[in-house]
Amino acid sequence: MRLRSARLRAEIPQDRLGVMIGLDETTASARISRYETGIHSPPFEIVKSLGAVLSVPPAYFFCEDESLAELVSFWGTLKKKERDKALQLLKEALDAE
Repeated sequence: MRLRSARLRAEIPQDRLGVMIGLDETTASARISRYETGIHSPPFEIVKSLGAVLSVPPAYFFCEDESLAELVSFWGTLKKKERDKALQLLKEALDAE
């Protein structure tokens, strides 16, 4: 899971991130640490909250390929009109091959 890199990029400490997604202050840091190290896997609702706070789509955390993760991360920053344009460009590029 790419949680640690997304959290560090956002410059948010573990305890603050945990509180921001609704975890109890007394356990927030430990739970985020366990998610980052893979000791525990967060439920998907928590993953969605993490993505919202860290400005990445939930799918970013699960990509096996680094290039795909980067693409998903970029995708999450685009507005709908920009996504439609990017998707059209991708389709055109694939059709041209």
